[in-house]
Amino acid sequence: MIKIFVICLVFISSLSARQNPFFPSKNETDIPFSTNKVLIIEPLKRATITLPSTARTLESVTITYKNLDGSLVSIKESLGNSVDWHLPIFVSQNIGGDEKKHTSKAVLKVNKKIRKIASLPFISLYANKNQIKIITKDTLLRNFLLTKPHRIVCDFKRDISIRSYEKVPKIVSAVKRVRFGNHKNYYRVVIELDGHYKYKLNNTKNTYLINLL
Repeated sequence: MIKIFVICLVFISSLSARQNPFFPSKNETDIPFSTNKVLIIEPLKRATITLPSTARTLESVTITYKNLDGSLVSIKESLGNSVDWHLPIFVSQNIGGDEKKHTSKAVLKVNKKIRKIASLPFISLYANKNQIKIITKDTLLRNFLLTKPHRIVCDFKRDISIRSYEKVPKIVSAVKRVRFGNHKNYYRVVIELDGHYKYKLNNTKNTYLINLL
């Protein structure tokens, strides 16, 4: 009897056992298992998207989200609205938040009224957000756009000798700086812009109005 009991003990001790019976063994790889561990994800407060200076129309917005089962789904909202690339675009769930606090100070300072940005005795330049006004009795010979950086060049007829002159506007506008240069029988005004634009020029008596597009 004792001999049979010892043999049973040896047989039981030789059996392999898993350390944790609640997880599958190595041979049970096809059996899924779950965990009670909770992933802590930071809640959405605000995401900011900055557009390049070439942007003019926001055609659509696409949001991709993850479901409870881990699958990804994208939803697209068609818009077709004009946008000001100076202003950032916000994605937010901060209900009642004050967007003005997060708006660029430079944008808030953009002047609605047109103000003088540079002048010489025979010419004055004014600007605001999207307009440039040039007041002079001199005849405009030509105007064209150059890139890298984007700048509008205007040549005015006048036989005069002046030194090269540069002016950085104190107000915030689409104009970064203005340069004057002397040439034979004309002088050149170079208006450097803060981004990519097209422009349309209209003139009346002694006034040239440039609309940035």
